[in-house]
Amino acid sequence: MKSAYFLVAFALLAFASSFVSAYDPSPLQDFCVAINDTKNGVFVNGKFCKDRELVVANDFFFPGLDEPGNTSNAVGSAVTPVSVEQLLGLNTLGVSLARIDFAPYGGLNAPHTHPRGTEILVVQEGTLYVGFVSSNQDGNRLFTKVLNKGDVFVFPIGLIHFQLNIGKTPAVALSALSSQNPGTITIADALFGSNPAIKPDVLTKAFMLEPNVVKYLQSRF
Repeated sequence: MKSAYFLVAFALLAFASSFVSAYDPSPLQDFCVAINDTKNGVFVNGKFCKDRELVVANDFFFPGLDEPGNTSNAVGSAVTPVSVEQLLGLNTLGVSLARIDFAPYGGLNAPHTHPRGTEILVVQEGTLYVGFVSSNQDGNRLFTKVLNKGDVFVFPIGLIHFQLNIGKTPAVALSALSSQNPGTITIADALFGSNPAIKPDVLTKAFMLEPNVVKYLQSRF
């Protein structure tokens, strides 16, 4: 009887381990349509790896993050990313970085999400009002905090979040993310500036706005 229990336990462990070894990696792109003809395909979820013998120190180096971004735009902010697109040595390492510059009083990193990464932010200079909104399941709760130089705040993966400069001087923050390519979806751009445009009836009902307001907002993007 003991041997029978042992065999059942062993079979269950083997079955479980097969699931673990077959688990898909987290996606590193918005979508991946399957094809049967590999001649028309591209490599996804990372990049092809460079020959190890050809790897040099510069493959792990990115200069210039000390240089401020240009905040003379509609929202008054600039993001300088350091993802796998800018720093090839990040491939397969699951991390990335960004510098965020804010114009004085009102510079905004508009509400957005990172579908593939949690973000942890540290203020280098200035004062920021930051926050994120939980999912529908958690009641769309708003969590906010005023951050000063040296303060740290975390934005959970996939949740809408923002940062606003409430100080009279420029502000700077550094952001680390738990993906080599976390992705960014800016909410207003995605909804009112999609290509092609979302049918106004959808946005009118979703936001409970007059059709002329929706059309105006779409024209702004």
